[in-house]
Amino acid sequence: MRIIIACDGCTDPTAQNARDAVSALNASGATPSSLNIQIVEHQDNRGKVAVLNEAITADSSEIVVLTDVSSRVAPDALARLARWFSDPDVAIACGRYKLPAGAQPGEHAYWAYQNALKELEAATAAPMGVNGAFYGLRRSLWAPLPTDTINDDFVLPMRMVAAGGKIALDSSIEIEELEASSRVQDLRRRVRLGAGNLQQIFMCRSLLDFSRPGLAFVFASGKGLRALAPFALVFALLSSAALALQGKTIGYVLLAPQALGYGLALIGAFAPKSRFVAFTHAVEGYAASGYGAILWLLGARISWGRTDPLDVRYVSRPAAFAKRTLDICAALCALSVTTILFIPIALAIKLDSRGPIFYRQMRVGERSPRSTKLFYLIKFRTMRTDAETKTGPVWSSAQDPRITSVGRFMRKTRIDELPQCINVLCGEMSVVGPRPERPAFFNKLEAEIPYYVERTYGLKPGITGLAQVTLGYDSDIEDVHNKVLHDHAYALRIESFWSCLIQDISIIFRTIAVMALGKGR
Repeated sequence: MRIIIACDGCTDPTAQNARDAVSALNASGATPSSLNIQIVEHQDNRGKVAVLNEAITADSSEIVVLTDVSSRVAPDALARLARWFSDPDVAIACGRYKLPAGAQPGEHAYWAYQNALKELEAATAAPMGVNGAFYGLRRSLWAPLPTDTINDDFVLPMRMVAAGGKIALDSSIEIEELEASSRVQDLRRRVRLGAGNLQQIFMCRSLLDFSRPGLAFVFASGKGLRALAPFALVFALLSSAALALQGKTIGYVLLAPQALGYGLALIGAFAPKSRFVAFTHAVEGYAASGYGAILWLLGARISWGRTDPLDVRYVSRPAAFAKRTLDICAALCALSVTTILFIPIALAIKLDSRGPIFYRQMRVGERSPRSTKLFYLIKFRTMRTDAETKTGPVWSSAQDPRITSVGRFMRKTRIDELPQCINVLCGEMSVVGPRPERPAFFNKLEAEIPYYVERTYGLKPGITGLAQVTLGYDSDIEDVHNKVLHDHAYALRIESFWSCLIQDISIIFRTIAVMALGKGR
């Protein structure tokens, strides 16, 4: 057995305490010769996900158990956990959460509900997420998490479940949290969870697999609806109040229980030892979750780690706010107006050539000094399915024979790019930004074009952009060289809220003109 204690830029003496404990254990002679204890102390805080990815990647164990320093389990917990992996289909094994005695009453009520819910989910298909304080995983089924993952203890196990693995929930393993959070800390945690709840709908959308109806149901009815619950509650209150103001009986019927619930929550806020504190905890939780979801939608960077000294903000917060707001509004409007075209476009593609309707291709996304994000871009297919079988990745040309007849029309009108609105809503792309390049071309372009890498620092790639509406498609290195100049010019023009909004709206209208006049290629 190998134990790794990874300290992520700790400001307290955790690492030294661990070294002292290991020394004392070795001096006592109680350490088995097969036990390998390693303390990894990172001086800079990089965030939990980065440390998890590094530690699990470097390990070669068949079974990996993750646990928090602030949690405590029974001495036989590892043995209990390990026995579940005798079943080769089990990818994850976990236990039940137990709060410390000093936790708030509302937290106790919340976790009692959560534990009961996980039992029901496990009986139906699989528990939605695990307790991150102590759980085991089968390393062969694990894949590194995206660096911007917020709720790692949901995304990590559920991606393994989506791939066909099972989660074993052992209620006999109790995981006790030794560190009770204050009310303020709990609300901050819920803001992060709210952002993560919305993010994980997109990251784990493959769980909505209707060939596995039980799994799809527990995901949609639990985590799916939970992310939307704050907005549903606001809508219910406003619509009920509007009906009541119009004198509608149904309005009074619907408004009365809501007013009672919020009233009891208000009493609980002023009397924290009363039985009504559970209402207060629930309302505060939904409010914090809704706030976190809005922050995530607006592009705020939310993580469990402290600020990274290398995480430089290249786009100001007001500009990022304007950009993300416009992205969501524009993508929703475009989809609502053009979705009706998807069926005839799909029929035309299928009648014109053999192959899938949509085309997914890996592209390079937003960059930072520490990481590069990759994502799968979604488009309507415009080329034959064997377009690059013999040649490998190559740029398209003016009269490219690989492009289908329908594909040529879609490229001229740019309607092949409409499905990328889904990438925008998922936060992988922006409506306006630098062109997302293929990894196959990226290294070559980086080597040949000065400041090529910096064009996407702090900027998500776009469906359209200043370079795209000015210069059209790429056919060689010189075309890309000219576009890089436009990408940097665009980045310099979006330093404020209004300048960003004006630039992006202007480019969107220019793009519509290109589509209407068929100036694409």
